[in-house]
Amino acid sequence: MSTSMTWHETATRINQFYRLTKPRVVSLIVFTAVIGMFLAVPGAVPLDILIFGTIGIALVAGAAAALNCLVEQKMDAVMARTKGRPLPQGKVSVPETLFFLLIVGGLGLFILYHWINELTMWLTLGTFVGYAIIYTVILKPLTPQNIVIGGASGAMPPVLGWAAVTGDVTADALLLFLIIFAWTPPHFWALALYRKNEYASIGMPMLPVTHGDQFTKLHVLLYTIILCIVTTLPYVTQMSGLIYLASSIVLNGIFMYYAIEIYRNYSDQLAREAFRYSILYLALLFVALLVDHYFFF
Repeated sequence: MSTSMTWHETATRINQFYRLTKPRVVSLIVFTAVIGMFLAVPGAVPLDILIFGTIGIALVAGAAAALNCLVEQKMDAVMARTKGRPLPQGKVSVPETLFFLLIVGGLGLFILYHWINELTMWLTLGTFVGYAIIYTVILKPLTPQNIVIGGASGAMPPVLGWAAVTGDVTADALLLFLIIFAWTPPHFWALALYRKNEYASIGMPMLPVTHGDQFTKLHVLLYTIILCIVTTLPYVTQMSGLIYLASSIVLNGIFMYYAIEIYRNYSDQLAREAFRYSILYLALLFVALLVDHYFFF
């Protein structure tokens, strides 16, 4: 019985540390990084690079998420969306979290340096600093444009994957960066609209709090238009073909529908649906890039 309890307690503790890494967020990061790897070469990605690159990027992304949880633990305790996280619940301590993220992040950087290449390691470290420090510590509490400026770090994963395979960053890799960079504001502002009161309660200067709903709804629409334009560029530059173009037209049409409806007939339910769709949108857009890439190979 005592052995069973010990295993249960150990598993529970491991799960709390795992939750610090925000696995759902990290899974999308890793997914776009892996797609970046495959798009970087005409054939198959070398298996060692695929495995070690994915592990290294995932570990550093998880460490960045844990640092975000550490910095924002007091705010997380107030917001309904985040109050169940391990730190606000007292499931893990501050020293434990700090030790965990240093070990996990350090291991990820070591793997990238030793088994991938130095460029990927430095780019991944820069992404960690951009998200966990520049965005979380400086920009997020300072400016309502935090998600626009800080979105640069969130747009880096496919570039990291590309660099892992080629040891270089090309114009095509930067196109992938630009797609996620343009996607981030309408994705996040949809969330901010229906979570506005929670952000206001903790003094976070999100766009709906500082400039109001109508201004934010307009910017969701404008940035969605920008996103639709940006996502045509892989076809325009001949990075991709008709499969991607057709897919992007359909996906963008649905995104535009949500953006227009949010602007004209806003409801919290509509914003929630738009936020959920935006995640599916990005995943399917990158799948379309991958399918198109190998179809024409």
